[in-house]
Amino acid sequence: MSDSDRAALRELLRDGFERVRELVEGVCEGLSQEQATYRPDAEANTIGWLVWHLTRIQDDHVAGLVDGEQVWTRKGWYDRLGLPFDEEVHGYGQSPADVAKVQSDPAALARYHADVHEVTLAYVDGLDAAELARVVDTAWDPPVTVSVRLVSVMGDCLQHLGQAAYVRGLAERATAD
Repeated sequence: MSDSDRAALRELLRDGFERVRELVEGVCEGLSQEQATYRPDAEANTIGWLVWHLTRIQDDHVAGLVDGEQVWTRKGWYDRLGLPFDEEVHGYGQSPADVAKVQSDPAALARYHADVHEVTLAYVDGLDAAELARVVDTAWDPPVTVSVRLVSVMGDCLQHLGQAAYVRGLAERATAD
């Protein structure tokens, strides 16, 4: 792979994660606590939970790639957000009752994502062909490489952000005077 090919690949990944960041900022900007915890029904995910969950997944997966500690604990977000979950919980498989426990300030959730985003971009900026091809999970067929993991994280984030934007529209209509 040529230097220009590597640069183009890094730029593509960087652009995708920048889009995730912009969407997180957009969905959290001006969001009231009432809107952040709004649920169209008792089983639905809230905006706050969706942003927390997608950030936890990005944090967990990128930290796993760099073999480092998650921003969640390293920068104190676990303590700052004060959620009643064990440190390793990232939202996967949580119940509707657990979703309701995410009562964090939307601006704080956006700042947590900003810290995770910074680590993500630093990692992406250092990628080379060997790292992109490195296998990180052999439990799948074919095995998951770094490149596949990063695209998967990005896709998961974008899917949850689409859900959050939809719920925000519902919340804005439901909480309008």
